[in-house]
Amino acid sequence: MRTISLPDVPYGSTAVRPGWSDLPESLREAVAARLDGPVVTVKPAGGGFTRAFAALVTTADGVTGFVKAAPRPDPTSDWYAREAFITSRLPAAVAAPRPLWTMVESDHFVLCLEPVDGHVPALPWSQPELRAALSAWSTAAEALAVPSRDLLEAGVPALADIVRGEMSWWTEIAAGREPMPRTAHGTVAPTRLAHLARLEQELPALVAGDALMHGDLRVDNVLIDRAGHALLCDWTWPCLGAPWFDTVTLLVTAFASGLDADGYLANWNAPAEGVDGALAALAGYWLVRADGGPSSASPHSRQHQRFSGEQALAWLADRRGW
Repeated sequence: MRTISLPDVPYGSTAVRPGWSDLPESLREAVAARLDGPVVTVKPAGGGFTRAFAALVTTADGVTGFVKAAPRPDPTSDWYAREAFITSRLPAAVAAPRPLWTMVESDHFVLCLEPVDGHVPALPWSQPELRAALSAWSTAAEALAVPSRDLLEAGVPALADIVRGEMSWWTEIAAGREPMPRTAHGTVAPTRLAHLARLEQELPALVAGDALMHGDLRVDNVLIDRAGHALLCDWTWPCLGAPWFDTVTLLVTAFASGLDADGYLANWNAPAEGVDGALAALAGYWLVRADGGPSSASPHSRQHQRFSGEQALAWLADRRGW
């Protein structure tokens, strides 16, 4: 078993959000009215990288909902609206919280999702929780292999286009158009730059496809319920492509946990060069972003990006014997 690497901050404690009392009084009253009673407990969501309100809200009568609220025109309000649209149209086989209701109140978009009595998996992953997450994603991927017309009405981009337009940083660095990120020093990147650029250039053809993907499948977008089953959350960034790419993204933290990430990937029909290309592209994307200044989304965003980029590169180096 390899050495375990953990992020600086647990993924269940990355968010910095407004409290219930920070929301406009009229908004709080409207939420209570939709829940049919006064709100008595509010349990903030500790995970995530946005500064918008998100919490498990319970009334005096025990009615509970997971409420998200963001001011307009903050982009987060559009993200919550998109999440509501997509999750309301997911096939029944997809294990994900569904929206109970939405509203616009006090210049905020509000989304109330089904409450989940569960937790974000802790790192290092336990094998039962990782297997539960992969099982949930496998079932979802099968159900989304041919997405419905309703889902596609959300305007779903192709993963191949995202890779070309947003995840080809090693190519830019090799061409001298971008500097090597400081976060990449101490990794294999400076000595393997040409290899990394080639891998990400070949990736778009390998991830092309018509299946609907989650698009942001990481440990803090998974909830494990009391029965040990996994639910997949935050369906804001779906795209069309090869589902194994999402599996690779999730398994970066499995590699960091000292587990056999390649073994867990074995049943996904992922081409070896595609997996390597995915790790190269993800590492470049994360490390370049980690090299930026302080993030307005969360004080822990850069730590997450650096950790993820370093682990993606370490997994790639392990696979290729670098």
